[in-house]
Amino acid sequence: MIASTRRWLRRNRTNFAIGAGVLGAGYLAGQYILGKVSEARQRMSDDRIAKENLRRRFEQNQEDCTFTILAILPTATENILEALPVEQTLSELQKQKAERLSRIVGPSEIATSDVQSAPPSVTDDDGKSLTSFQSESYVHASQIGDSSSGNGEGGGDGVPQASSRQKKTKLQLWNEMKISSIARAFTLIYTLSLLTLLTRIQLNLLGRRNYLASVVSLASPPTHESRINLENNDDDNFEHAYGNDFETNRRYLSFSWWLLHRGCLDIMDKVTTAVKEVFGRIDPREEITLEKLSELTLEVRKKVEGGTDEQRRTCKWLPYLLPGPDQEDYVLQESGMATASTTTPASPSLRRLLDETSDLIDSPAFTHVLTLLLDSAFSLLIDNKIAALSYKIPPTSASTARVQEIVGADAKAKVANSLAVFCRQAHSIGSGMSNEYLAAMENVRDLEAFAAVVYSSNFEFETPEASAGDLGVDRSKFSRPSTAGAADKSSDSEGADGETTFVNAESGFESAWGKALAKEDGKKN
Repeated sequence: MIASTRRWLRRNRTNFAIGAGVLGAGYLAGQYILGKVSEARQRMSDDRIAKENLRRRFEQNQEDCTFTILAILPTATENILEALPVEQTLSELQKQKAERLSRIVGPSEIATSDVQSAPPSVTDDDGKSLTSFQSESYVHASQIGDSSSGNGEGGGDGVPQASSRQKKTKLQLWNEMKISSIARAFTLIYTLSLLTLLTRIQLNLLGRRNYLASVVSLASPPTHESRINLENNDDDNFEHAYGNDFETNRRYLSFSWWLLHRGCLDIMDKVTTAVKEVFGRIDPREEITLEKLSELTLEVRKKVEGGTDEQRRTCKWLPYLLPGPDQEDYVLQESGMATASTTTPASPSLRRLLDETSDLIDSPAFTHVLTLLLDSAFSLLIDNKIAALSYKIPPTSASTARVQEIVGADAKAKVANSLAVFCRQAHSIGSGMSNEYLAAMENVRDLEAFAAVVYSSNFEFETPEASAGDLGVDRSKFSRPSTAGAADKSSDSEGADGETTFVNAESGFESAWGKALAKEDGKKN
């Protein structure tokens, strides 16, 4: 029995060997497949977590942009209000009114009558007058009364400024108020729009560098595991290698000082000149329709931004947003980032940030988004606020649009009546609290797309002095963010539908922006 069993095993040993080999190979293949499936699941899970983390980072970054704008906007607002003192002109008008009343009714009766009525030529249908300006401005009745009484005494050593301004006629003062009120509101719209885009660029560039620095640090091989390093100043510090150090970020963000203190005033000069050319021929007592006011506003915009698409694309906004290289040290000193004795040339990291910011501002995408932001703000001011408060046209809804269009076409209002609304809205546009004009701009979808492209493009240009290979980092571990409205960089300049976009194919940002626009157009179609 045992011998026969041995003979049977000996005769079938080849079959047993083949069977064992097949089973072993099958087991190994199964384990390999299971390993690959598990690896793919883990990779998909990591990718999903990374994308979700990136999405949260991006959304938080945009919220930070909003809070930053609201925090620094009052600085520019204060400078513009000081440069265009509508309230000072109002005070002069009140002085002249008080003097006329004193000659008619006597000084004893002025206190109860001088600010309660106005000349018929400047009083609207609802009985509002100069007091509508007074109630919404920083000049109160007590201040006006004090300055009027001071000016009426003797004239010996009176204030020269007040004496010179008093020589202006009422019409001249109203024309001055007309130009100042309109120019101030328009200037604040341009300033808010430019500040919104500049802040989006700055914080998204820094957010991109934060993301890249975190990815590099996670992807790099661990070193000095047993060593506690509270401050890493070595060459392997990825935070410093990618310019993500605190001091560089502070110095970079401080360059918004230029727009808040210099750029906004330069914009004011340009806007004021355009307003004078367009509105200078309009009598404050003239009644105009809302459509006419919209046409005048559009004419001002054409003079400031350009009358054609080509002129708008070639309009240079960079001098209003960033200083020239010869003035960078001055900005750092004025913003408190440096002193005259400690000023040093911009570091390579800071220089890369400033250069890329300048390139973004000069890009066609910047002008495109800026135009949309201005459209939304001017529409809110003219079609909503002025229409409702000056022309008494209720807000448009889908069901009553046609009726209100007919009613609005016939509605007229004196230019003088609209000036009070312009004056009030200027304070709303420049408000650092709840700002509905900023909210309207942030509802422009292209703004978020622009921010997403800034956040997710040009990663290849973020390489520090030491390359990723030199730092021991596997480039395959780098992942490009994928956010709404962003597109990967490509070597061609064609959109998703194969049509050539307007952007330069050699620029990573512009290529991504062109694809984002093509994708957006595809959704609309």
